[in-house]
Amino acid sequence: MTPEHYLLELEKIILGKRTQLTLALSCLIAGGHLLIEDIPGTGKTTLAHALAKSFGLSFNRVQFTSDLLPSDVLGGPTLASNGQGIELRKGPIFTQVFLADELNRAPPKTQGALLEAMEERQVSLEGQTLSLPEPFFVVATQNPQDLAGTYPLPESQLDRFMLRIELGYPSIEAEREILLGLSRRDQAMQAMADSAQLALWRQAAEAVHIEAAVIDYIQRLIKTTREMAQVGLSPRAGQSLVKVARSYAFVQGRDFLLPDDVQAVFVAAAAHRLNTEGDAQSLALRCLEATSVL
Repeated sequence: MTPEHYLLELEKIILGKRTQLTLALSCLIAGGHLLIEDIPGTGKTTLAHALAKSFGLSFNRVQFTSDLLPSDVLGGPTLASNGQGIELRKGPIFTQVFLADELNRAPPKTQGALLEAMEERQVSLEGQTLSLPEPFFVVATQNPQDLAGTYPLPESQLDRFMLRIELGYPSIEAEREILLGLSRRDQAMQAMADSAQLALWRQAAEAVHIEAAVIDYIQRLIKTTREMAQVGLSPRAGQSLVKVARSYAFVQGRDFLLPDDVQAVFVAAAAHRLNTEGDAQSLALRCLEATSVL
């Protein structure tokens, strides 16, 4: 199966969102984590289910709420099943695809429980360091911050997400199909590939060739963000941008990187990392416009 064929199948589940699906698949192939920001009911959870089940990956979902504790996510000591002594219980984070639903409804301490898992692919519990499954992919959803009962995600948390996307409302044609059709989440349960296929795609994406001129362009983009934002992209953010741009090029069927690939992922990769008093997405677009390709 090629990425193009995979996306065509995924579009039967998530209607009319080819751009967002391509970005989400690129993020998964690049080994990053995905943040989806939108109002409830636009298909965020369905997308997470589809990405997991279409590759036959294990999947856990946690609904983040104001009273959720870090141990509810990571696990912790518990009474042994035989009633004798204490044993370590692994939490729902120990899965290949973890959906943190409405992440910004949980207080900062619980949000922070994900930091080590997302960065190091491991969890520290009771003095033990436990590795997470491979692949490990976090899909977090968050509601717009003007909705009641939300906590803003700190910069350190946002930086762990390779991409942030919005699904938005469907087109009129897609919404009509949704209204007339049955639940599409059931279709997402069908595996179209497996983890071995995903591993091969990751190897191919890592092998995508980058010309020096394209690296120069990326460096100019990063420099522009530092000039136009209060805090621009860090070197780690730059590495993340290169990685997801390579994956995007691979998904497009190429083994070399073009400036077009960088531009296609830039807003989703950069906006949530820019510190600005205004609209970060608009700022990211202005950075693109202000940076010459040549």
